[in-house]
Amino acid sequence: MLRLTTDTSILKRQPIVAEDYPPSLLASLERLFGEPISPDAAVARILADVRTRGDAALRDWTKRIDNIDLNSISVKSVQSVDQSLISNLRFAADRIRSFHVQQPIRSWQTADGTLGQRVTPIERVGFYVPGGSAPLPSSLLMSVIPAQVAGVKEIVVCTPPGKPNGDIPPVILAAAHICGIERVYRIGGAQAIAAMAFGTESVPRVNKIVGPGNLFVTLAKRQVFGVVGLDGLAGPTETVVVADDSAHPAWVAADLLAQAEHDPLASAILLTPSRPLAEAVQVEVGRQMESLSRADIIAQSFANRSGIVLTPDLATAVRLANIYAPEHLCLSVEHPEQWADQITCAGGLFMGEQSFEVLGDYVAGPSHVMPTGGTARFASPLNVLDFVRITSVISLDAATAAQLSPVAAALARAESLDAHANAALLRSRDAGGSRQ
Repeated sequence: MLRLTTDTSILKRQPIVAEDYPPSLLASLERLFGEPISPDAAVARILADVRTRGDAALRDWTKRIDNIDLNSISVKSVQSVDQSLISNLRFAADRIRSFHVQQPIRSWQTADGTLGQRVTPIERVGFYVPGGSAPLPSSLLMSVIPAQVAGVKEIVVCTPPGKPNGDIPPVILAAAHICGIERVYRIGGAQAIAAMAFGTESVPRVNKIVGPGNLFVTLAKRQVFGVVGLDGLAGPTETVVVADDSAHPAWVAADLLAQAEHDPLASAILLTPSRPLAEAVQVEVGRQMESLSRADIIAQSFANRSGIVLTPDLATAVRLANIYAPEHLCLSVEHPEQWADQITCAGGLFMGEQSFEVLGDYVAGPSHVMPTGGTARFASPLNVLDFVRITSVISLDAATAAQLSPVAAALARAESLDAHANAALLRSRDAGGSRQ
């Protein structure tokens, strides 16, 4: 049962601490390393080993962790799935590309050519595509296509090898093929992040790593930041639905269930001033869960970080949603446009019950890689700007430099930086005479 409460403490973010790690995970690490070890320390060892031994370490860790022998680290992308699935993947890819080509990334300069901005794509980007409990071709499309629109030429894709024989799920290879990617590297976890960050004999070193993953992927990304750039550190997925009496209880319940099935630590929260709606959603959640294959995961999510909060009014619900700053914010209200301008902190804003989150996950157009853990207060969804560098261009003539130099020198002296002041004043003194 999804709990119903007026207690807003459910919206206080709970940090994921060591106690949240399943005992089975810690026991697995102890068996793997021969001693008790934290996930952070385990990841550090894997990173160091891959940095030192390259492909040999990749093969060793894949054998030890996944019990798979990597006779080849990469495989060719092919379209070996049902043609109807290929058509659906292409349809989604076209919408994602059409959305991202609208985003402005341009170089410019002032009319006299003295100041400007040069935008250039990052040369090589690595993409991690999750594949643990289920292959996610949508994540490949949602990550790679914005990079291609930005002009990235070299794309490296890593995804975990499938069990029992290490084959990559055909749907992942099909999605890669649709994006024009010739090869996919079948490595996962921390070792995949290490391979892309440091490079190995088979895996080229990249400039930036993008894509969500499990705990070990996130810890590895955190540890290699600075060696490479990152899109962010993805936490458990989350959604907030703000709803009024006009909302359809079965639809609201379905949206909450869809989010909760991702992860036991996922958050699915309904904020509503309507008790009848809240109670009807509770009933629908129970009814729909009975037929869902991931009901156990959903139950854990509902018990840990999810619930229904009754608010005094819709304005309070919106205010609480902004404070929570969710990855996904769904306005299941009669007039969503009246509230949209008041939403200031959300990765994705889903306007009305026909704009539901699952469409955003697959085919609406914007990337579904969005900020989690409250980072929507300052971060944005993955977009073309994540794949370019902006270089400021300063090209001043002598007259402009002479005009600016005394001001620069005065500010430098105020900061007690005499060498700065001298560098500025030398230009002014030498402007009218010969160089010595």
